[in-house]
Amino acid sequence: MHGQTGEQFPEEPLTTAAAILSLPSDEAGTRRPVVVTGVVTAAEADWRGQFFVQDETGGIFVENIGRPAPAPGDRVMVRGVSHPGAFAPIISAPQWRKLGTAPLPDPKPALIENLEAGVEDGQRVEIAGVVRTAHGEETRLVVDLAVAGYRVQVYSPLPGDLSPASLVAARVLVRGTAATHYNTALRHLTAVAVYVPRPEDFIVVQPEQADPFAQPVLPAASVAQYRRGGGLDQRVHVRGTVTWQRPGEQLFIQDASGGIRIESRQADAYRDGEIVDAVGFIDYRNRLPLLCDGVLRRSGKAPARMQAKTIPFQEIMVGKHHGELIRLRGLVVDHAIRPAEGRDGQSHGYMSTWLLQSPDATFLVEYEGAGNSPAFDLVPVGSTVEAEGVCVSTVDTTIGDSAPPVRLLSLKILLRSPSGLTVLAKPSWFTPARLRTGIGLSILGLIISGIWLRTVARKNAALKQLIRERAQAQSELQEAHDTLEQKVEERSRQLQVEMTARKTAKVQFKAVLAERTRLARDLHDTLEQMLTGIALHLDASAKLAGRDPAVSGQHLQKARNWLHQSQVDLRRSIWDLRSRELEQFDLASALRHTAEQLVSDSGAEMEFHPAGEPRSLPEVVEENILRIGQEALTNIAKHAHATKLGITLDFQPQEVVLRITDNGVGFDPAALLHPETGHYGLIGMSERAKRMNSKLIIDSQPGQGTRLTVHVPLGHAALPLVETKTPAPLT
Repeated sequence: MHGQTGEQFPEEPLTTAAAILSLPSDEAGTRRPVVVTGVVTAAEADWRGQFFVQDETGGIFVENIGRPAPAPGDRVMVRGVSHPGAFAPIISAPQWRKLGTAPLPDPKPALIENLEAGVEDGQRVEIAGVVRTAHGEETRLVVDLAVAGYRVQVYSPLPGDLSPASLVAARVLVRGTAATHYNTALRHLTAVAVYVPRPEDFIVVQPEQADPFAQPVLPAASVAQYRRGGGLDQRVHVRGTVTWQRPGEQLFIQDASGGIRIESRQADAYRDGEIVDAVGFIDYRNRLPLLCDGVLRRSGKAPARMQAKTIPFQEIMVGKHHGELIRLRGLVVDHAIRPAEGRDGQSHGYMSTWLLQSPDATFLVEYEGAGNSPAFDLVPVGSTVEAEGVCVSTVDTTIGDSAPPVRLLSLKILLRSPSGLTVLAKPSWFTPARLRTGIGLSILGLIISGIWLRTVARKNAALKQLIRERAQAQSELQEAHDTLEQKVEERSRQLQVEMTARKTAKVQFKAVLAERTRLARDLHDTLEQMLTGIALHLDASAKLAGRDPAVSGQHLQKARNWLHQSQVDLRRSIWDLRSRELEQFDLASALRHTAEQLVSDSGAEMEFHPAGEPRSLPEVVEENILRIGQEALTNIAKHAHATKLGITLDFQPQEVVLRITDNGVGFDPAALLHPETGHYGLIGMSERAKRMNSKLIIDSQPGQGTRLTVHVPLGHAALPLVETKTPAPLT
């Protein structure tokens, strides 16, 4: 086995070329194991060990780089892995073993369209065509084969009894392996070649009938005209005077009938006016004829420099005078110089190009030389010039009566020398260059003016800003004076209100003391006296119970009457101390009424949610729940700055829950539950909760609103007075 160290293949290997070629490129890139047995069909010496192998299903390329290669006709077994290749899947990392030799597979007659599309890549094919060019490369023959309008390169072992030049224009039949040239980055096909493994697979079917230089000379104008027995696979003979040449690529010749372009790879240089014989194959570019793959010979006749003709533009518009020396006039619109690149991609001097405008059309004038000629500096843009050179037209043809049969697409004049461009009239002083200079200076002046105006505007803006600041300072001083007077006035009113409030509080305090005195007096004058009388009647009844039951019963009845009267008087006194809200409403309505009164001026949105089945509670419970709710709502109205608040009174089976929430500024409850802070409202609510053996929870943080919850148990079980809870424990 030749190749790399053996690999272990965990998958079932692919065993045919068709199976590998059928893999999508992404799957071929997963290195699927392959084992293919076939016959080697191509292995060129400059392939560095790589070769094609073909089995009964097809042919495939083996990437055997840098290792010994088998020879065409060897029967081999190839192990390796799949690879997407640069165009079609291939076998990579191969190990091959020669099993013997075998005849090459029968070639498949291939359609040139399939060959050019890459369908036959790697297959042994058979094609027939006409040799356009042929030359030797070391030990092999390189042939450019024309097949039905396509060009295919054929590489074959160099026959010992044939010269490459004798093969041109011969009909040949070749059998070999189709290979593709490609763009690796895009995975695109760019060209197709056929590699012939043996000299006997290159068969000359019909050589060129006669020496083309011995054939009659055709006038240049009649090359594309009808000739009985003529065809594109036959070379034609023309003779003319050289009018323009790029050695190794193309030249133009002209005879008495007209001019024609000849493409030739001959590097011979010809002088302007030298007469040459040329043979080549007729081809068409842009609807105009030329000779391709031309072979040139000096005729030996004396040079005769052709003279250019002044041609009416209407004749050029219909495709006439292509390849001829002509003169045209026009106005120079633009001028550019760029490197001139040849067919090999290398720079061959410089190309000077002028864009000329005539009354009939716009066209180009080109000159190719070693550098920019000093004479061209005397042809400024805007000049009226006459160009003398070879006419190169691009035309299109249309079918129909409504349009002209031939339409000029573009026109170019190729100068033979710098003297071919003659200045007829200089441009006026007001040239485009001077216009651009003037516009540039004007723009520069505008920029300077704009900068100056901007500077002045900035200074004006600074001055206006200073004036505004002084006016604003004066306004603020006046406003401060007015504010001071207003604050003095407001403070005076506040002091007056405070004094009035103190007087009112003093009066209220005196009223409370008077009410307490009245209540004590009433209790002393009524209840205490009645209790004393009841005690006396009960003592008398007890003393007379045994001696005079009737009188004892009277004293007992009077004690009962006095007791009833005491109950009536005591109930009246108690009702005098009850809350007016609880006298007018039930607990839920009293809470709603209090909330509406407190938040009506703040604009806050209030939602009240009673829940459960409402029922009567002990008076002390209702009173304390109401006072806690009033204190909480008062704090919200004063301090919370809330826009929304919610009240929930939930009558549950074992407890009553009061919950008040707001979206106000919030606070830290732990920092406000000490007497020294002066927040007696919170302390008062806590004390009222303790009286009811209830649980009070205040949940609040600065900036996140407040949530107050009171759980009032209705059973006899004792509950914690305050629950320790994050974030706001009340202890």
